[in-house]
Amino acid sequence: MDSRTPSNPGVPADERDRIEQLTAWLGEGTCRRLGLYQIPEDLVLSVVIPVYKEMRTIHEILRRVRAVPIKKQIILVDDCSTDGTRELLQEWQKTETDLTILFHTVNQGKGAALRTGFKHATGNLVIVQDADLEYDPSEYLKLIQPIVEGYADVVYGSRFAGGENHRVLHFWHSMGNQFLTLLSNMFTDLNLTDMEVCYKVFRREVLQRITLKSDRFGFEPEVTAKVARLRLPELEGRPARKCRIYEVPCSYNGRDYSEGKHIGIKDGFQALWCIVRYAFGD
Repeated sequence: MDSRTPSNPGVPADERDRIEQLTAWLGEGTCRRLGLYQIPEDLVLSVVIPVYKEMRTIHEILRRVRAVPIKKQIILVDDCSTDGTRELLQEWQKTETDLTILFHTVNQGKGAALRTGFKHATGNLVIVQDADLEYDPSEYLKLIQPIVEGYADVVYGSRFAGGENHRVLHFWHSMGNQFLTLLSNMFTDLNLTDMEVCYKVFRREVLQRITLKSDRFGFEPEVTAKVARLRLPELEGRPARKCRIYEVPCSYNGRDYSEGKHIGIKDGFQALWCIVRYAFGD
């Protein structure tokens, strides 16, 4: 086992006692605002990580994911990497028993890798995690909080909602993201601030009730359009209702193209097409 990929620590045995003590000192409301709350013992978070040519970052992102103090199912989907990542994951498949590692025989794109990962997700909640270091897994607890506390069915992170650090990068890339979010909002009647964000958390039943088709970065507008119009049926005393979507600020350590960023202008045009295509049906 590589020294940089320690075993999944799970949930520390004394975590519940520490939270109860902090709640007694600070009060429940303060602790909730700080993201300190009780995680149900039976909750499992499926972390789906699409991987494509991420040899430089795969060890560290996996270390950070494993370090999050919550029960997890970690799913890595290699989308036919050619930089050595695929061979590394093939070795891990033999030795890393806490990982579910899947392989595409041809490069298909992020959306296709996520579909593969979603099919193997068994946790109560499912989160999307990029394999680079742009997003920080230490924020999982605050991202899942609205769902755990019963307020949401889907949670989007937001790089633009304020309150978190972010790396200063390209102006036009930021404008493009905000334009795509605005256009998506016009068709979905949502008021998201960051439709293109990586961090999206779903109740697993939400993903089971929608059919995703986009192979590349069209996943973002497609899944947004489909959860926006999704109605969850009555279940175990819960009334039928529209899917509830929340946003939570998240930090962002963006990388530029010299550091391996994959998304480009062609993906922006594809996102435009997907916004229109999925606004009116599947």
